[in-house]
Amino acid sequence: MFPVVLDLPADELYLLVRRIHIACVIVTAGGFLLRGAWMLSRSPLLDHRLSRTLPHVNDSILLCAAVALAWMAHLNPLDHAWLMAKLIGLSGYILLGSIALRRGRTKGVRAVAFGAALMALGYIVAVALTRNPLPVPTEWPL
Repeated sequence: MFPVVLDLPADELYLLVRRIHIACVIVTAGGFLLRGAWMLSRSPLLDHRLSRTLPHVNDSILLCAAVALAWMAHLNPLDHAWLMAKLIGLSGYILLGSIALRRGRTKGVRAVAFGAALMALGYIVAVALTRNPLPVPTEWPL
């Protein structure tokens, strides 16, 4: 199906999928910040068709890349606490994000959920960078 990608050596394929994953994380964070700003300002753009569909497309690619990376690296969340922490953080981010952008009954509830979702997103990124479920880095590996 993708002969060019399949012809890559395993290490190059891993790096390509990792870059896709990181790019999708950046797009997800930027898109969430933008949609949160629209929510806070009560912009009609939040209800635009693309605002409701593009995040799902990007997040699907992000999830597929994450699963592919874990599979290529032979990582099981049950064996790696940092990976399980990312999955738990992701669940919190999804829940809080849905409250912030759609399900919160008042603007105040949505604003608090938005801030909490941003903290959950920051936690996920910190865990990814440190590979530690309690990320208190002395330095940030890149």
